Amino acid sequence: MSEQRQRALSTSGEALYQILGLDKNCTHDDIKKSYRKLALKYHPDKNPDNPDAADKFKELNNAHTVLSDVTKRNIYDKYGSLGLYVSQQFGEENVNTYFLLSSWWAKGLFAICGLLTGCYFCCCLCCCFNCCCGKCKPRTPGEEDPECYVSPEDLEEQIRTDNETDGDTPIVHQPTNASEKTQLIGDGHRSYT
Repeated sequence: MSEQRQRALSTSGEALYQILGLDKNCTHDDIKKSYRKLALKYHPDKNPDNPDAADKFKELNNAHTVLSDVTKRNIYDKYGSLGLYVSQQFGEENVNTYFLLSSWWAKGLFAICGLLTGCYFCCCLCCCFNCCCGKCKPRTPGEEDPECYVSPEDLEEQIRTDNETDGDTPIVHQPTNASEKTQLIGDGHRSYT
């Protein structure tokens, strides 16, 4: 079985209209009439001996499906079959964004921002000099530097002094409600589970 050569995606948006024998400024009724006429002509049941009729019928169905849907037709008119492919991959609402970001000026803007900031992977490409990943972020007064080094001896001394001061202070907090119950006693029944 020989492999079929895959068609290149067009950006002109004219091939589906040519399949139906119409021009781009035709109405929805023109599309419907032309499809019905050609579908009857190339239907596989009416042409059992012609294998090309089945392929032509599939092309007619595809053309009618795209051109009868208003959203798909607008995408096809503006971006061609490449736009339909993008809408299948990323969704119909993201087609304009895809083509906007793949334009030459958007790519150029991305390259310039990357060169100016020295960073392509930062969330804030235009603000990298000020707060790139928090490295250059201005510190508020009283905020400690997270990169300061504390020796283990100092940590042990701090833990020892915290334990000494905690042991000397008496508990002065009393229950506010005399009817508070503990977890072990609930509704007068003691349970140890």
